[in-house]
Amino acid sequence: MAAEKPAPVRVLYCGVCGLPAEYCEFGPDFERCKPWLRDHAPGVYPDELIASSSSGGGGDVDKVGERLQGVGISDGSSSSAAGNASASKPEEVKRLPGGKVKKKEKQEVVIEKIVRNKRKCVTVVKGLELFGVKLSDASKKLGKKFATGASVVKGPTEKEQIDVQGDISYDIVEFITDTWPDVPESAIFFIEDGRKVPAA
Repeated sequence: MAAEKPAPVRVLYCGVCGLPAEYCEFGPDFERCKPWLRDHAPGVYPDELIASSSSGGGGDVDKVGERLQGVGISDGSSSSAAGNASASKPEEVKRLPGGKVKKKEKQEVVIEKIVRNKRKCVTVVKGLELFGVKLSDASKKLGKKFATGASVVKGPTEKEQIDVQGDISYDIVEFITDTWPDVPESAIFFIEDGRKVPAA
């Protein structure tokens, strides 16, 4: 005896957007699909969803959206007065798609010396772009000043950084502050033994 083949599933496609009827709400224009869905696929969506939003009764949805916009996250330890003061202050965070929050980066230049092959050194300069310095120009100036190779590369965090061949950490702070006056010496840090140490 041969096993019976299952019958193929019949999919109802929307006449307006061309998607399967149950996916119309994710399509480009759900409002235009609603009349077609009411006539041809009455059991796919609840009647309240199609009727309320198409008849202009979407006020409830708008009210819920407005309430959600006003909701903020706060820790329970702060008083309501402190919460109001922080709400009136402009935010320093940037909203990304999906509601993720991007924190504002600290303006600091980090210099790190990496040893490779026991004798060769590479000095990595990160964060110059936060002060408005073009990294390509900076790498050329560093290469000319220290008579070595310097290039702009993407680091492990996908941010661009300058790799300079050789150990130039002894003179680089003075060179950076002289060449780019917008970079204060207090904003330059070295990474030594995994710790961030101020250069000043």
